[in-house]
Amino acid sequence: MNRIAPLLLTLAVLAPVALTAQVDRSAAPAPGPAPEIILGDYSVETLENGLTLIVVENHKLPRVSYRLTLDVDPIFEGAKAGYTSMAGSLMRQGTTTRSKAEIDEAVDRIGASLGTSGFGMSGRCLVQHSETLLELMNDILMNPTFPEEELEKERKQTLSGFASSATDANQISGRLARAMTYGLKHPYGESSNEKTVAAITREDLMAHYASVWKPNVAYLVIVGDITPETARQQAEQYFGEWRPNEVDSDRFARPVPPKENRVCFSPVPGAVQSVIDITFPVYLKPGHPDVVAVSVMNTMLGGFFGSRLNQNLREDKGYTYGARSSIGPDELVGRFSARASVRNEVTDSSLVEFLSEIRKMVETPAPDSTLQFVKNYLNGSFALSLERPETLSRFALNIERYGFPEDYYATYLERLDAVTVEDVQRVARTYLRPDNMNITIAGNRDVADGLARFATMGQVEFFDAFGEPLKDLDPAPEGMSAEDVFNAYYAARGGVDKLAKVKAIQMTGEMAAGPMSLEMVQAHENGGAGYTRISAGGNLMQETRFDGKKGSETAMGQVALMDETKALEARRNHDLLEFLHLADYNLSAELLGIDPIDEQPQYLIEIRKDGAVSESHWFNVETGMRTRTVRTESTPRGDMTLTMDYGATVEAKGLQFEGEMTMKTGGQEMKITMTEVKLNPKLNEADYSIE
Repeated sequence: MNRIAPLLLTLAVLAPVALTAQVDRSAAPAPGPAPEIILGDYSVETLENGLTLIVVENHKLPRVSYRLTLDVDPIFEGAKAGYTSMAGSLMRQGTTTRSKAEIDEAVDRIGASLGTSGFGMSGRCLVQHSETLLELMNDILMNPTFPEEELEKERKQTLSGFASSATDANQISGRLARAMTYGLKHPYGESSNEKTVAAITREDLMAHYASVWKPNVAYLVIVGDITPETARQQAEQYFGEWRPNEVDSDRFARPVPPKENRVCFSPVPGAVQSVIDITFPVYLKPGHPDVVAVSVMNTMLGGFFGSRLNQNLREDKGYTYGARSSIGPDELVGRFSARASVRNEVTDSSLVEFLSEIRKMVETPAPDSTLQFVKNYLNGSFALSLERPETLSRFALNIERYGFPEDYYATYLERLDAVTVEDVQRVARTYLRPDNMNITIAGNRDVADGLARFATMGQVEFFDAFGEPLKDLDPAPEGMSAEDVFNAYYAARGGVDKLAKVKAIQMTGEMAAGPMSLEMVQAHENGGAGYTRISAGGNLMQETRFDGKKGSETAMGQVALMDETKALEARRNHDLLEFLHLADYNLSAELLGIDPIDEQPQYLIEIRKDGAVSESHWFNVETGMRTRTVRTESTPRGDMTLTMDYGATVEAKGLQFEGEMTMKTGGQEMKITMTEVKLNPKLNEADYSIE
């Protein structure tokens, strides 16, 4: 017996090896049947006031979330575009019983989260604090006051964001793509701007609240450590008094694809990249039989890292950090979008590859191996999503909202598995339009010159930052040059002769970015040696030194010597009359015309280096002072566009210096305020020496 036991153990070990050896590893195994998906239970019921309650139990953690969603038609806001989102933001900012500060304090006290939007409200907390959170949600829902002072704060913040987005190619491209796809008279195509936001009143916000916040068009989804019985009791207690009423329905003209390919361009001064968005409307409603096949097709084209677009433009060509596409169902109208940010010099080459891949998707069947790879990716993504309780709540909401079959998501993998190569090509031919696309681009104006060949009609159409047809700049007075504008600028600051006589200058200021505050000291000879130091609490964060010929940059203790280009730029930064000496820095200037900022006429001047635009400056026609600068800066993250808006000045011995500046770059904003200017201070060589 003792001798047989080892033999049985050996057989047990070797048997799987012998069986495995008989498998033909030269062929991929046939895919098995789609696994059965068990999504779990949820309950649905309707309260007397028409509110639909959906409850998803999940007892793994002692927490619960509440999401209130309004199912209403999109709203065209017109001359007051932006009021629905503003109403959503301000709904939480005060009630008849609580101020914004009191609401914030109450939420923080229980460690919860609570937010509102134009068409919904959500909150999350530990189960033990659910009654407190629900009481706050009830107060906000039933008693919002939309305080006037909070409206003005929101308006100011929104307008500040517009100033930043006016030179942000990504935001401009997004607005332009929506406008071209849906039209400016459609709720999906319009964008808010300075004028529309300035026109919004408290009455507009209250009217929006009164017109759409009704329980009979609302869904309350509760997810977490809670039973349907408790959830119903909470819903009736905190939302049962909410009174129903009729909500208006709107109908809009159906957006149609262009009759031929268009190239729509929005100039972004100083942009170092072109943001491309190829787009057109798509008619695919939620629950349509083609939805899964369309998802497979788009994933293959540009829906994940291994997609054709990303492999082509990123991996093979190196044109971009990422190229993506999207297409999805929508009750009203959806859209297709293929997008990437690419270097200026490869904008046209990138378009060639975009158009080639879209046409290839329509005309050439995908290999079976590619189809299976994409289906495996979607299968895995779906499985991962099921780990989140919120996924089931979203599924339940969609089933109720769109009238899906109860097993719609439970059978998703079966429908995914059934998609064939023929299905993918069929939906590509149905929903992709390689000859009827809006090719929208936001970028440097110089790029547009080589893009006319991509438009069927052979011309590039120009638009402003908000999708309106771009008006030509008003001409500057006849005979006026960039040098005349520069002389007027220096005259407004006290005169060229006086500025030329300044031997040295020292400026002290503060830099604020959100809660962070930094101190800045800049001192330099006029056109010569000097330094800049930025500190936080007395600790040096960054320093630039320039001895008149060579320079160094120090950041977080790391020192780097300037190359010739940076050294020349440092000398220019120390030149109080830099615009009159541009030739010394291998630069040239051109006055383009008059371009308004905030309805104030400005002279727009472009500075060029080696024939390409490197920066743009706006000078107020009336005052002569500089209003805005947009330029390209080299950073550790690559070239970025920097926008500097100028405010009040600081006076020193009869000369004016720019004293308030708001710098925006990479989605960040920093306010710089100069507190003191000293003329002709004695500089210590040790402060700027790089030896």
